[in-house]
Amino acid sequence: MDKPIIYQLLPRLWGNMENEPQKNGNLQTNGTGKFSAIDKKTLSYLKWLGVSHVWYTGVIRHATTESSGGCEASDSSWVKGKAGSPYAINDYYDVNPYLADDPENRMREFDDLVKRTHESGLKVILDFVPNHVARDYGRFGGRNILGKDDDRNVHWKAENDFFYYPGQTLELPSGKTSYCECPAKASGNNYSSKPGIYDWYDTIKLNYCNFHTQTWDKMYEIVRFWAAKGIDGFRCDMVELVPQEFFEWMIAKIKNEFNGVIFIAEVYQKQKYADYIYKTGFDYLYDKSGMYDTLRSIVSKNLNDKGMPVELWQSAKSITWNWQSAGTLQPHMLNFLENHDEQRFASDFFGKKAGNTFAALYVSLFLNTSPFMIYSGEEAGERGMDEEGMSGLDGRTSIYDWWSVSSLKKLYRLIHNVPAGYINADMTEIEHITGMDKEDQLFFSKFASAIRLAASEPAVTKGCFYDLCYCNYSSDGFDENRHFAFLRHYGSKTLLVFSNFSNVKADTSIIIPEDAFGYMKIKETPEFNSQSAIRVVAGPMDAEIIELEN
Repeated sequence: MDKPIIYQLLPRLWGNMENEPQKNGNLQTNGTGKFSAIDKKTLSYLKWLGVSHVWYTGVIRHATTESSGGCEASDSSWVKGKAGSPYAINDYYDVNPYLADDPENRMREFDDLVKRTHESGLKVILDFVPNHVARDYGRFGGRNILGKDDDRNVHWKAENDFFYYPGQTLELPSGKTSYCECPAKASGNNYSSKPGIYDWYDTIKLNYCNFHTQTWDKMYEIVRFWAAKGIDGFRCDMVELVPQEFFEWMIAKIKNEFNGVIFIAEVYQKQKYADYIYKTGFDYLYDKSGMYDTLRSIVSKNLNDKGMPVELWQSAKSITWNWQSAGTLQPHMLNFLENHDEQRFASDFFGKKAGNTFAALYVSLFLNTSPFMIYSGEEAGERGMDEEGMSGLDGRTSIYDWWSVSSLKKLYRLIHNVPAGYINADMTEIEHITGMDKEDQLFFSKFASAIRLAASEPAVTKGCFYDLCYCNYSSDGFDENRHFAFLRHYGSKTLLVFSNFSNVKADTSIIIPEDAFGYMKIKETPEFNSQSAIRVVAGPMDAEIIELEN
């Protein structure tokens, strides 16, 4: 199997070409993307890019303040933003009406999207949000309605889907009283009737026990419903807040019936990684607490380097520590530099500009055979520096607001107005069509080339890995705290990957030790041997790949 490349795409944003979105604007003023905008050209582009799976985020019907586009508004006193959070689901068996050209036939339009995606040679991933639902879940009908038969006179009961606070009325952080919930249902991480402003006050907690209950059955049926529609995988939200026993049972049942379905866990506690893979049955885990945090710390330190001592956690040495600690779990780690929860790399809050991406990207993408995830617009250098509304100016692309995103509009024009093969053409001629200036184009070309290489090159998709840092600490020009170098090898091809995490140009010589030739079963030649010194030059926060002769 080739290295999985997952592309996270929020259909609400894709194809929305509104030129002047307004802060806190509604659907009419700011527009929305549609299922139909994810057309054959879009999917052909993703396939060309090297993508294997498309994670359609925000498809399942969620709470919104909108009362047009086929939507029915939930109470604005608890909905986050004008559009609402995709993670405040109010009907697990429906899709968002606003994503359909004909809201009455929205499920058919979604089925057509799944079919188009499969016909393009891509697989489909959807969210499964097991920990909570919107405050008004089931208000618009649906099947197997959670909480319908609950006993609301007790705080907890094994047969209940939710937790209750008899005699207490919900207190929202906004202080608004237009919405009445009595008895209050438990909200947020603290299971509270008084959720805080930074908590998930738009949702209510589901009641899981460490033993089989009807809630388990209802949640299993939800996953089964979507798997039967041809969904190839599920990104499971905040799994550490749900008993592992449930996932172990549910995943085994689904995989027994639907061959090839994958499960990705959003997890953060590294000490639980092994259990989630070997016991619970997840295929891949977010490596946010490992590779992502490591690279972010290194980038942030060195972009602002004032000559202060570099701590281990901020040194490139910590990359070695991270992959060593992952051990045999490494192929199960899902690497990324961006997703909807994290700040855009090119934002002022992280990497400052898109061109600083490559040192981190080449490590995260090429270090091993594990999957890599792209957040739509990342390949076009999206900065996330819009102040859309609820989300504020925070370096993220809002999931709460109606908006159109600059980089996505450029990509959409590129895909739909530039002839196939543009990546190999002189892109300077397409600025007037796409809005991409020279810097945008150079970034896109290098980013896309890296993804395409990672998706198809056997040395990356299934080759072995060798860390070169330990044997180059004394090499000419090598900075152990700011440089990272490694080999990937398969068959007759060997790649040397070098990342420069310094804010100055790197010019160094890399030695490949005799042990590497033996470990990777590479035959030494007069041109390529353990006595060779390979010169590598890389710009600030940049990276290079050198194919070695063997």
